[in-house]
Amino acid sequence: MRLVDSHCHLDFPELHDELEGVLARAKAAGVEMLVTISTKLSEFARVRGLAEGHPEVWCSVGVHPHEAAVEAGAQDAELLAGLARHPRVIGIGETGLDYYYEHSPREAQARAFRAHAAAARGTGLPLIVHSRDADADTMRILGEEGGGGALKGLLHCFTAGPELAAFALDHGFFISISGIITFKGAVALRETVKSVPLERLLVETDAPYLAPVPMRGKRNEPAFVAHTAAALAELKGVSPEELARVTTENFFRLFKKATAVAPAAAARLQ
Repeated sequence: MRLVDSHCHLDFPELHDELEGVLARAKAAGVEMLVTISTKLSEFARVRGLAEGHPEVWCSVGVHPHEAAVEAGAQDAELLAGLARHPRVIGIGETGLDYYYEHSPREAQARAFRAHAAAARGTGLPLIVHSRDADADTMRILGEEGGGGALKGLLHCFTAGPELAAFALDHGFFISISGIITFKGAVALRETVKSVPLERLLVETDAPYLAPVPMRGKRNEPAFVAHTAAALAELKGVSPEELARVTTENFFRLFKKATAVAPAAAARLQ
């Protein structure tokens, strides 16, 4: 199987401190490409350096909603777009709304979300959206910022219900599934995901968080996306190999810059 972990945090100490082992285990598990996600512009150079130093790693540029009020540049679309010109940057985010923790005021989160959306429209790169307990405002802002279809992207670590899933699909977004889908209590999530077409799904770890069953309780890492993919394949009634093939093709359909910059690697994985 050839899998892509579409969302992880290799710069976080839990993974960065043993990076070579993490990458080796990912490769052994069939995970041949990873996207390490920016959460702070003040630490973006480190994120970018990981992608520069490892051909299987790509990165994004953005500010997590937790940091929207404190990170310089979180609400600066021009700055974000400029940083996204680097050849290893293939997405804008993660950005969005988090009303569960509310580490930043909702107004600051919304302004940063809109700035990231503007940067995504301007660069043509996908918007990587974090949405927790904020479905209505997420849909409202994405609807207002959609630019008549100019905005594309994905809802990462999807945990919401059928309304947000339907909205995402209607607006051309993809939905990325994390290890949460393997959790015993995620019955409603699994029911929602059953209705999402396979051609619109990606898989991710969000490592070092949210390790899937049977690794739950351990530090998560990209190799574990294979467990999430296996659970998703069973849910969708396809083989693990077919699930890996389709989600990897979906990744390259969405993150077109990865194909353009490294066409040989993209062709090999597809």
